[in-house]
Amino acid sequence: MVPQFSLLVDVTRNQARIRERKIALKFNGEVITYAELHERACRVANGLLATGVGRGDRVAYLGKNTAAYYEILFGAALIGAVLTPLNWRLAGPEIEWILRDAHPRVVFASQSFLSGDGELLAGKPLLTLPMETNPGFATWRESQASIEPISDIAPEDIVVQLYTSGTTGRPKGALLSHRALLAFRSLPPEAQPQWNRWTDDDVSLIVMPQFHIGGTGFGLQTLCAGATGLIMSEFNVEEILAFIEKERLSKIFTVPSALQMILNHPRARSVDYRRIRTLVYGASPIPLKLLREAMDVFNCGFVQQYGMTETAGTICVLPPEDHSPDGNLRMRSAGRALPGVQIRIVGADGKQQATGDSGEIAIRSPTLMSGYWNSAQVTAAAIDSDGFFFSGDAGYLDDDGYLYIQDRIKDMIVSGGENIYPAEVETALCEHCGIREVAVVGVPDEKWGEAVKAIVALHDGVEPDAAGIITWARAKLAGYKLPKSIDFVCELPRNDSGKVLRRALRDAYWVGRDRKVN
Repeated sequence: MVPQFSLLVDVTRNQARIRERKIALKFNGEVITYAELHERACRVANGLLATGVGRGDRVAYLGKNTAAYYEILFGAALIGAVLTPLNWRLAGPEIEWILRDAHPRVVFASQSFLSGDGELLAGKPLLTLPMETNPGFATWRESQASIEPISDIAPEDIVVQLYTSGTTGRPKGALLSHRALLAFRSLPPEAQPQWNRWTDDDVSLIVMPQFHIGGTGFGLQTLCAGATGLIMSEFNVEEILAFIEKERLSKIFTVPSALQMILNHPRARSVDYRRIRTLVYGASPIPLKLLREAMDVFNCGFVQQYGMTETAGTICVLPPEDHSPDGNLRMRSAGRALPGVQIRIVGADGKQQATGDSGEIAIRSPTLMSGYWNSAQVTAAAIDSDGFFFSGDAGYLDDDGYLYIQDRIKDMIVSGGENIYPAEVETALCEHCGIREVAVVGVPDEKWGEAVKAIVALHDGVEPDAAGIITWARAKLAGYKLPKSIDFVCELPRNDSGKVLRRALRDAYWVGRDRKVN
């Protein structure tokens, strides 16, 4: 299968020719056609060249979701520069560390980051360019030439440097090429699975953060398909419901926690969702009862996607036909590998596991990153000589090739010599009618080494009853997998992509110990 586009510049250039007046992006009341998007990208490219940015130089973006982000992405791509979006939710020292690591020549930063904490930008890049105010980004962009610059770029060139969420240790800059970003997203419609065949009247909601592959990638998918992308600066349930009603949204990509917030809104069941064709979810497992409720309310095709920054997004999919409101075994899986993707399950001895046996998930894909920025040793440890990336996720494959993800390798609990994957315990506990969300961690235990602890957030009005929940769970889980204790909280901490910060929860129980194993 050959993608329609081999370079990012091909996307805007060709779509501007084919769909000149078609709306590409909508943001804060502004409408940008495909012709305008390509012209703006050319202006950004010329402005970067005039600033001294060249091939391979890093261009940073620090701000919430905007249409200008894609203008900068395509503009940087035109001249062989590398866009490095920064997570604006990070603390000042964390952003400063990434700036030192990426060493961008230019930072495009929202005005809110140029005051107060914005001092961290002072003197670091060659130029700090405000995204708002006058003069600002728009004024700067419009002062540049609109002619497309001539450059020599190749599909294997790096175009985006995305930093991993960094829940453990320092974030790492994953190097993504044109090839990696476009391999699946720009396949022609006839080569796409049925659920991913876009039409000219499709309107997508780009609400996932652009500093993650979810936001960047879903926007690229929209533009490759020649559809219209509606960009939200950040997640807001009331605005999303209004957009569904007024903007004819047909495709949405979100995470389970956001889906729960939408369903909890008082207006959730009075909105007309008939235009929505596909609702894609990912980033974390979804409890069956939440999925069942969402399927009933939205009444559209549901698609689970599994992927990561290092694979430029999705490599495994559970399509609509494998979803059932009654539930089934396959709904506990992440689906099957996309065409062209190979998945191995590797044991602790480094050998490939048999079907049904658990181990680390290793992936070989045309979307795989080229490596980690300035981290040759870390890259070599992550990608083997056969080109398989070791994900750090634990799971197994069934006879039909469905991938079942059990947990992160590092989150595994070892209790009395038994390996316990927290996600498996969490899935069982989520079926309890009083539990809204749960995280499971291993805590020190003098007898067993580690014991299973559940941290639970209850539905409103439900009284805490640890003993009752454990008794209920005995019918769902083997004895050694049962929580030995339960702590109750109002909310579970999550990172910006919606994943529960299980490591942070676990660390609180290991304070004062030299090792976080027992």
